[in-house]
Amino acid sequence: MNPRITKKADHSTVRRPQTTRAFTLIELLVVIAIIAILAGMLLPSLAKAKAKGQGISCLSNLKQIQLGVNMYPDDNSGFMVKPGNSGTELYAWVQGWLDFNPATTDNTNISQLVDPRKAALAPYVPSAAVYKCPADRSSVKIAGKVHPRVRSMGMSQAIGGPGGWLQPSSYNEGQKRYKAFVKEGDLQAAGATKVYVLLDEHPDSINAGGFANMMVESPATARIIDFPASYHNGAAGISFADGHAEIRKWVDARTKARVTNTGSMGLNVASANNQDMIWLSERTTVRNDGQ
Repeated sequence: MNPRITKKADHSTVRRPQTTRAFTLIELLVVIAIIAILAGMLLPSLAKAKAKGQGISCLSNLKQIQLGVNMYPDDNSGFMVKPGNSGTELYAWVQGWLDFNPATTDNTNISQLVDPRKAALAPYVPSAAVYKCPADRSSVKIAGKVHPRVRSMGMSQAIGGPGGWLQPSSYNEGQKRYKAFVKEGDLQAAGATKVYVLLDEHPDSINAGGFANMMVESPATARIIDFPASYHNGAAGISFADGHAEIRKWVDARTKARVTNTGSMGLNVASANNQDMIWLSERTTVRNDGQ
């Protein structure tokens, strides 16, 4: 046998081992870094889109409740529903007092919203879900379990009266300087398009059904009585007596107070030249003639 031919035949049976190329640590780190950069670029946009969606849902809720507010006088001799200051008044749109005390059953009791024996708007707005802004994450812990609170909105204390916080300086239930809209016809003095009725209230500020704000007679004397919420990218949903609703973006940092979910924030605080309080004042009520 020819040895040269044999050697060639032996070589034809040799197979080189296959190798699989893996990512190096540096390459993996580069990929992770790229993903992190892309996520950093997309997350703010996604957060804004989510907030916008929640704002649209909030406006829908406000319009439903506002419709109930506007229907109420037709069945009650023209009288407006009342906002409520203590959480137990008759003819208030809702009842209950919200806080962060686990012993306060009002925090989770939807009957304070939908039971006609308690809430004046219950026959017109029978769904408890519309009373809670989807962006409101406030809750109360009861027996170690977290429960969402039932309401996010407050009603202007100029609606239904008595409007004790309208007059500057301090609460005065008998004040006559500014008009309280006790009957539906009273709205003509200011114009229904220019009178706010409901708004998202700050979770540390909300308690009874009423939202208090003071009329600003001089910018330097502006105050924040109750704080509005800033759920929607620094804005709050707000409805008006003519039935429309809008998202109002606050411009003063003092208006956009940090949420602590403790209820410990100070209310009725000086806020000189606060453009948000001036804007709200201009949409609250008007001066009584001769006062």
